[in-house]
Amino acid sequence: MSILNIKAFVGLICLFLAMAALLFIPAWTLDYWQAWAFLAVYFGCSLAVTLYGIVRDPKLLQRRMSGGPAAEKDPIQKIIMSIISLGFIGLLIVPALDHRFVWSRMPPYVALAGDVLVALGFLAIFFVLKENTFASATIELAPDQKVISTGPYAALRHPMYAGALPLLLGIPIALGSWWGLPVLVLMLPAIIWRLVDEEKFLATNLSGYAAYQQKVRFRLIPLVW
Repeated sequence: MSILNIKAFVGLICLFLAMAALLFIPAWTLDYWQAWAFLAVYFGCSLAVTLYGIVRDPKLLQRRMSGGPAAEKDPIQKIIMSIISLGFIGLLIVPALDHRFVWSRMPPYVALAGDVLVALGFLAIFFVLKENTFASATIELAPDQKVISTGPYAALRHPMYAGALPLLLGIPIALGSWWGLPVLVLMLPAIIWRLVDEEKFLATNLSGYAAYQQKVRFRLIPLVW
């Protein structure tokens, strides 16, 4: 097994342990079936995407390995990713606290619908990664990078962000918490800020991207924006 593959699996394990801690410590119980179901869906999907990278596109896997505030080169993106990272943590901790203190009640079938949203979000992201081998976890350009305008990129300029929205929406629902939803609302301005800043970078540095912007008008939501 290559060093890259080992790093990918170790990264998945570390992320699982971190997310489990963010759920079960604030909840102060392991008797939290929504959290177990969510973790199974989240990491089942994550493992599937990782295996795709290992088998079919190691360069994509390498580009997806390093993300988060520390990996960004631009100071603005470091700030944006810090906000988004804190928001993601909040999407876990707030529902866990909600479970512990019973701030809200959600029917089990709604929580399971949240797991479906998470899975659909991952599926959308998978199709984006399958289409675009240059989809890095940070805002950067590969030496041989070109504009991708096929597949989901023919309809939206940022289909990965579009796929991330149902995934993020599904997290607090899957965890059985209505109070987790406002955390996503607070995250949205940072997500949009990152998207707009990324477009400026690509329009300046990637040949053909400005023409692509004129061809594909919508960024995130078809017929809306």
